Amino acid sequence: MSTAQQEREDKYDVGADFSVPDLGDLVPPGGRLEEDAVTLDNEYFDTTDRDLLRHHVTLRRRSGDTDEGWQLKVPDRKARTEIRLPLTADDSVPGELAALVSGVAGGKPVHPVASISTLRRRRRMLDPAGNLLTEVADDTVHATAAAASAGDGALASEWREVEIELGEAGDGKLLRVIGERLTRDDAHPSRYPSKLSRALNPNGPDPAGDDSGAEMVRKLLTAYLDTQVQAIVGGDIWLRRGLDPVHATRVGIRRFRSTLRVFKKLLDPTAGAHLDEELSWYAGLLGEVRDRQVQRARFAAAVTDLPAELVLGPVSARIENDLLADQLRYRGEVMDTIDGDRYRALLAALARWRTAPPLTEEATAGERVLKKAARKARRKADKRLAVALANGDDDALHRARKAAKRARYAGELTRGLVGKKKGKKRVAEYKKVQKVLGEHQDSVVALDTLRTLGARAGNTAGENGFTFGLLYGLELQAARRARDDAARLAT
Repeated sequence: MSTAQQEREDKYDVGADFSVPDLGDLVPPGGRLEEDAVTLDNEYFDTTDRDLLRHHVTLRRRSGDTDEGWQLKVPDRKARTEIRLPLTADDSVPGELAALVSGVAGGKPVHPVASISTLRRRRRMLDPAGNLLTEVADDTVHATAAAASAGDGALASEWREVEIELGEAGDGKLLRVIGERLTRDDAHPSRYPSKLSRALNPNGPDPAGDDSGAEMVRKLLTAYLDTQVQAIVGGDIWLRRGLDPVHATRVGIRRFRSTLRVFKKLLDPTAGAHLDEELSWYAGLLGEVRDRQVQRARFAAAVTDLPAELVLGPVSARIENDLLADQLRYRGEVMDTIDGDRYRALLAALARWRTAPPLTEEATAGERVLKKAARKARRKADKRLAVALANGDDDALHRARKAAKRARYAGELTRGLVGKKKGKKRVAEYKKVQKVLGEHQDSVVALDTLRTLGARAGNTAGENGFTFGLLYGLELQAARRARDDAARLAT
């Protein structure tokens, strides 16, 4: 059985003569600083095409410490989640982990691609109760990696780096303080995301690029898109673990699709339209699962709030049984889909876009064209909301909600271009509109479901549709409140 834990770490490149600064004054009263040294031997696995590395997923077999075992590291927002299994009798990847990476690997086999041995000098900071606050690891690394092209031989390299890993009792402030001390003493944030990436490319990462407008656009787009792909890839692996990443995955897809649409003039139209279509297809499958999850919780809470004398018949059982059955059926369809060729092609496309989106000549305008696109998204959101409120049409309100989302996400991407305070305010404004209109849409969707459930109850012995009709009326009231709230935001 695998175990999982979240990790957050920062990495720094240092010279051979670097000295880790003293950390004693950061130890809390009653805490302590422990120092030791270990040698860690790691064998890394990937496909021939390095698919796991492109998706920021790491699979390795570690020995030489209490931390030994099989370890799979998966992107998880600003951190990573590490899934662990005990060492096996041989070097073959355990079936459980092979299944988890089958999506990002594109169905291709994984095999050893690098061996990395690290002499690690550790400084572990503990609180008075013995809980780990942070670990500062001074690593001397020796790596041997397979070359990307057959016949080129092995790549050997060595270097030194310092990692700061946050413990379960630590916080981000401690990470920043230690990082500031390291950089003050001539350490530099690492150019590489991992030891493996450095082992496979010891001559250095790709050049940072020039200061042209197109390069600035590329950096902003890739940074934002990469974050969304991490959510989608993480969701793939969590689905395969039997967990529930549906909402987070759909949010990542929405942000990605919004970027394709709002900034479409900057991106190749044919490639962008195709990717948008494929993301919409997958989001639709996930949406069927998510809708049932939301409705189960929504209706269960509504029934609980009703006086007992108004709950006639097995209302809760009808809601739970019918919606859960639908939810499991649609989840089964999702699980079938993620082992299919169409889905694997989608993940492969996302891997390319996260580092090299196909830009058009418009991108050479740089900051100006980004701001213009974001401004257009805000104007469209405002206009759609005004039109929807004027005619009260549910479909129009739904379109206004989607436009508000796009304005919000465009604001997130361009926030650094307009100033922190101004950018944060814009994002918050459209987030409010999105939330209110989202409540309206939840009620609209709920009305159709309640009508279906009530009809089934009315046609079943021992049940009747009274309570479902009551819930229907409450959802109508909720929809009207949401419209009124949206009107107040628009004034």
